[in-house]
Amino acid sequence: MKKILFDLKKEYYFNSLHPLYAAMSQDPEYDLWIRAGKDQHRFLGLFLISNKSRIEDDLRGKGFQVTDRTRGFDAVICGDALKNPEKYDDVPRFHLDHGVGIKTLRIRNIVRQKNIRYHVFLEGQYWYDYIKSIGCGDSADFHVTGLPKLDPFFRPGHYNNTLLKEKLGLDPSKKTVLFAPSYKPSCIEYIGDRVVELLPDCNLIIKLHPYSWGGKYAPHSQHRLYQELAEKHRELYLVPREEYDVYPYLSLADTMISDTSSVLNEFLALGRHGIIYELPCSSLKHSDGMPVLSIDPAEWLAGAFPHISSPDQLKNAVNRALSPTDAMKNKLSEYREYFFTGLDGRASSRVKEVIDSVLKTKG
Repeated sequence: MKKILFDLKKEYYFNSLHPLYAAMSQDPEYDLWIRAGKDQHRFLGLFLISNKSRIEDDLRGKGFQVTDRTRGFDAVICGDALKNPEKYDDVPRFHLDHGVGIKTLRIRNIVRQKNIRYHVFLEGQYWYDYIKSIGCGDSADFHVTGLPKLDPFFRPGHYNNTLLKEKLGLDPSKKTVLFAPSYKPSCIEYIGDRVVELLPDCNLIIKLHPYSWGGKYAPHSQHRLYQELAEKHRELYLVPREEYDVYPYLSLADTMISDTSSVLNEFLALGRHGIIYELPCSSLKHSDGMPVLSIDPAEWLAGAFPHISSPDQLKNAVNRALSPTDAMKNKLSEYREYFFTGLDGRASSRVKEVIDSVLKTKG
């Protein structure tokens, strides 16, 4: 029996790992364990508080085997490049990215670990072509399999949008708009409270990035603003902090608004038209010179997703996204085919087949 470690650096990475975990748990040849990270939040603006014990308790309560060990396993599966990878011994490392957007951290964190090699699973041809274009094609073993994270979208009955709409108290006769900004860079500082101008014409759900709640990577003002708005507007539903999974709300939404967040590509996978708030960040670079984004925001999904640069354009953009032209639909199909492979609910099986093969070869 092979002992496999799922390394959960951040709690919200669970969504990227769990579909594969579920597939592997059906195979008696595997003994599966989860290791949680600290996933800290900031208290009183000064103190960093670890959430590790709480996350571990939650996992144990759901029946998972939890460990703090990094050694003694036959392989490790992670949602991002491992922190201190040397602690995990020289075993196969399988990388399932926790986001499927255009931020280059997904490859930068791998490239920086020059003496560590990963098996990296990609959602489609776009990312494979980009990685080769920046000269990093030999930095890992890349597999264009689709990502298990997306599987739930394509498994009939996994999400019940009617029940969720009732649970949230949303008007069933209205279209639903999801506002899901990133934390940094973020359109929150540009849109602010003006997102409520979409009311009462539609239902409005706001799903903040987990970092927008924690105070470590983004200010607490990000969540406080929308908590205050949710108290004033009953047609606005703010997803609670403890719900890190955006997928039920992506499934429910008729359109969505975001900036550089990976959820826009995940919405593309659903075949729906979202709205991109263009941030002035196309020239941003990491400290090593790598661009922060793989594509200029002005070009990202252009022609399929309406682009805006001012809150004044919100209403018109929502109307366009909800009533797309034939040209927009055709462009969306082009992007969807290029960005993704195998949107069939079976990416977990394909990833498992690769893992099975690698471990069998290793003996």
